[in-house]
Amino acid sequence: MTETKSIVVERLIPYSAERIWRALTVPALVAEWLMQNDFSAQEGHHFTFRAAPVTGWSGVTNCVVLKIEAPRLLAYSWGDGTESDSGLKTVVTWSLTPEGPVTRVRMEQSGFRPADERGYIGMGSGWPRILERLEQVAAKQGG
Repeated sequence: MTETKSIVVERLIPYSAERIWRALTVPALVAEWLMQNDFSAQEGHHFTFRAAPVTGWSGVTNCVVLKIEAPRLLAYSWGDGTESDSGLKTVVTWSLTPEGPVTRVRMEQSGFRPADERGYIGMGSGWPRILERLEQVAAKQGG
């Protein structure tokens, strides 16, 4: 069994879990903070994230919704191994935990193999900025 690593990023966001949930699950809002997509909040739904290709990555990430417990848990596969040179296949899990007037947002991307080190490093530095953008999108939602 190959040893894998995870990226975990937590952020306290000063909005309700329901408001953040909308930013995590409405495709047009997800496109504002992450990538263009055809996401649907249904377990088993196959969807893609799309961006400009870069060396080693096609610009497409094939995903499947694995688990939904609105408005507190969302998990989806990230990649099917065909989109990148390394064959990256990980799982992204979002957990939303209300803490008084704020919500603790925890993102874990798990399953990075040694062959995925370049992605692990790149995504590890990218996720904190992505969560900051998620907060900005949630701020515009109202409610």
